[in-house]
Amino acid sequence: MLTGDRPTGALHLGHYIGSIVSRLKYQEEYETYIIIADLHTLTTRPDLNSINEISFNVREMVIDYLACGINPEKANIYLQSAIPELLELSLIFSMIVTVSRLQRIPSIKDMSIAAGLTEVSYGLLGYPVLMSADILMTKANLVPVGRDNEAHIEFVRELARKFNNLYGENFFPIPEPLFTHSEALVGIYGKNKMSKSLGNAIFLSDDEKVLRKKVMAMFTDPKRVRANIPGEVEGNPVFVYHDLFNENVDELCELKTRYKKGMIGDVEVKERLFEVLNKFLRPIRERREFFKARKGYVDEVIFEGTNKTRKVAAEIIRGAKKLMGLSKTWNVVRRNVERDLKNKFKLNE
Repeated sequence: MLTGDRPTGALHLGHYIGSIVSRLKYQEEYETYIIIADLHTLTTRPDLNSINEISFNVREMVIDYLACGINPEKANIYLQSAIPELLELSLIFSMIVTVSRLQRIPSIKDMSIAAGLTEVSYGLLGYPVLMSADILMTKANLVPVGRDNEAHIEFVRELARKFNNLYGENFFPIPEPLFTHSEALVGIYGKNKMSKSLGNAIFLSDDEKVLRKKVMAMFTDPKRVRANIPGEVEGNPVFVYHDLFNENVDELCELKTRYKKGMIGDVEVKERLFEVLNKFLRPIRERREFFKARKGYVDEVIFEGTNKTRKVAAEIIRGAKKLMGLSKTWNVVRRNVERDLKNKFKLNE
């Protein structure tokens, strides 16, 4: 199974609900690879300032993984740019994909707009090809995704089938999607999904003071201008978070009933949400400090996971090139030169 993130910044509650929860489960059930997709970051942020942020972001993201319970003994955490075989496979795949097919993937345009780009680069257009190489390089059978990325996984499946049909073997497995939390977590101001760039995120690393400030600033029912006015709980960001993180079912039911009857103010509901979220984030904060204090440990996790993954990648690219006949010429040249050198050595004896 393969999953991962682009190292664009700190992880937030949206990441936790959308992907980390499922990873904690799947690492116990499957051989798991977690890719730190730094090359994918370049598709929308190729400037030097963004690249210079990657190193810091990578380490912070891995600390978040570890603090949430990702176990490097069960999940290989690896750096995408340190796997050169991945780029070779991506290039091979690009030879059997048409531009028109890539242009039909709707999320490419969405990514371009979100990044404020006026034109789509070759790298952004080919994003699904590199993603296919990410997945197929490990021969992943399962890929956790949200429903909004279903088109990407279908493209990967299509590409794997095309390669297999062209070169005569079922070399690559056809990966199946594992659909995770269906809806993106709404940001603290409502409407938009949680995002660092939109300034509406609660980060896993937020301290109590920052957390309280964000919770108290959350949007609620806009029609409720006084505490004694009945309010809506459906779609109300405060109650969306209560539903996800408040484990006290009876208390939550009471809060909703009182809110709908106009018997409780927004401040009280938010205060209780702060307590719930702070209780959830406290052990994550403590584990973050623990792993940050272990000098060299985070780099060791990345190094070991990347080395293990590269060994797998080397076998895959070797097998793919052999199946295609790409390694034939080089093997003949190498054997001829080695034979000639051996003969020269014998003559000089």
